[in-house]
Amino acid sequence: MRRYGGPFLLLLIGAAVLRVSLFGDLYLRYVQAGLRPYLIVSGAALVLLALTTAALRPAHTHSHTHGGSRLAWLLTLPALALLLFPPPALGSYSAEREAARRAAQGVGTFPALPDGDPVTLTVAEYGSRAVYDSGRSLKGRTVRLTGFVTRDDDGTWYVTRLVVSCCAADATTAKAEIRNATAPPTDTWVTVTGTWHPKGTLGSPTAWPPVLDARTVTKVPEPTNPYEKP
Repeated sequence: MRRYGGPFLLLLIGAAVLRVSLFGDLYLRYVQAGLRPYLIVSGAALVLLALTTAALRPAHTHSHTHGGSRLAWLLTLPALALLLFPPPALGSYSAEREAARRAAQGVGTFPALPDGDPVTLTVAEYGSRAVYDSGRSLKGRTVRLTGFVTRDDDGTWYVTRLVVSCCAADATTAKAEIRNATAPPTDTWVTVTGTWHPKGTLGSPTAWPPVLDARTVTKVPEPTNPYEKP
């Protein structure tokens, strides 16, 4: 079986990629939805390459290849783990590791919010309007945010989302401090309805993170796509 170590590794990796992209929505934990076709093609290509390599590989190999074969079998362990136990979406640990660095945005006016309350916003949209909108479009409005719970050591808690441009590797953090409500456990997904609480000087670090005075906090299932787009 030594001669099949390499092909078997390719087969496992290809099967893992197909599992998360072709047979479910797990790929959304790692990349944006538009990359799904590329994952499917890549996974299928790996599986085809594995089968072709196994079929064409000669039955007898020289002894100096045995060390490489053993290494290939060892490498099957992480590939098998990916296939059977795909890692969860990024959560509070990833959010807390990122410093409170903000994209360079200038203060300005934003488009008017839709009519009707509560208005559903992404956490990133809420943060942009709260920190940079000179038109104060959030004033007097009730908003609805959905995200997972993170907290500081002092008990301050936030509704948080990770914003992904392409894949999980480029994730940045959007969050809003929640006041007037008891915090659920860390990493719990919640929908929070409330009103904007002005804070600090518009467009300055003192306005970050934005604050929401909560009216309701409801536990919800983790969405199929846990990330927001920028």
